[in-house]
Amino acid sequence: MDAGVPEKTLRRWAESLAGVARTGLGFTESQYERERFEEVLKIAADIRAAADEGLEGVADADGIVVEWMREIGHGVPGYATPKVAVGAAVANDEGELLLIQRADSGVWLYPTGWCDIGYSAPEVVAKEVEEETGVQVRVERLIGVLDGMRLGASRIPLYSLLFLCRATGGELRAHPLEVRDLGWFSRHALPAGTLGAERWGEPVFAAIDGEFRDVYYDDLRRPVWRGES
Repeated sequence: MDAGVPEKTLRRWAESLAGVARTGLGFTESQYERERFEEVLKIAADIRAAADEGLEGVADADGIVVEWMREIGHGVPGYATPKVAVGAAVANDEGELLLIQRADSGVWLYPTGWCDIGYSAPEVVAKEVEEETGVQVRVERLIGVLDGMRLGASRIPLYSLLFLCRATGGELRAHPLEVRDLGWFSRHALPAGTLGAERWGEPVFAAIDGEFRDVYYDDLRRPVWRGES
């Protein structure tokens, strides 16, 4: 029997443990509790290092602990939550979807970006699409809320708000640092290596075709914590 644990599952366990410990450190006034939470952080770091690099990577896990400790605030600012990003499902007049090949990983995906402070989510969407691709868009509506770790798009906890957009101007121009390649693709001709299309492809192209559905989100695991996918 294969007793191996998937890397994605190990990372989820590690980040969940770290979130509990960091939140505890942000609220507790007890030195005893601080010591216990710091010990939990060390265990979580070992798990994440093993997921990222195998058991040989555990020797460097202290660096992960230092990184997590830097992010701890006091009280409510110290409550550990997922980061927030946006994604843009941009359609053209032919019903094709705009995809980019990321320079860092080589995977294909719709344009994405972190939510910047001082901007609304739709403003970030329009800004990121133009910066990454040269295409100007009209942001139409929210169509999905995706868990980045479940999608496989991130090694850290994040929620991605996916918006339907329509191209209104500009021309294809790849960002020199962030984008290796880009283009317009039909639903049956997505490039090899497109990330997570089995999750988002059907609802995205339904939205492009003009269907109005409830906002798409990842299904509940069954049971909620231990279930897969």
